[in-house]
Amino acid sequence: MQTLDKSKELTSSVRLINDKLNFTCHVEGNPPVSVDYLPPLGDNLGYTSLELLLISLSTCLGSALLVFLRKMQKTISTFEISSRGIRNEDHPTCFREIHLEIHLTSPDVNEEELKKLVALSEEKYCPVWAMIRGNVTVNVSYRIERTA
Repeated sequence: MQTLDKSKELTSSVRLINDKLNFTCHVEGNPPVSVDYLPPLGDNLGYTSLELLLISLSTCLGSALLVFLRKMQKTISTFEISSRGIRNEDHPTCFREIHLEIHLTSPDVNEEELKKLVALSEEKYCPVWAMIRGNVTVNVSYRIERTA
């Protein structure tokens, strides 16, 4: 049996598990994720698809930033990204804007470095951002706390 190279191709399975819109979603080697919709169409038993998109964008950007910061031998005590998506009022009610706030604690990371790394991630290293670029405005802010 041939092993799938996850860097080149991903597969998933999605299965409806109730009489509304609750799905169990699975990618080989990982625990299942529950995806649902808000009542009355769903039962709110899992993430919505747009919530997962926010998580995907945040973790994609966060992963790229952390790889770069670690290669620069920066010390990171805490790293968090908060995200907020603003949707269209009319259908399709997709995001028109996404706001990401990066909060990190470090004695040696400065805002200028972080700004450059975010730009590099957007331009080249975050595939989720590349997929939504041109369709969704993404705004990134930074909060760096210093440690001794």
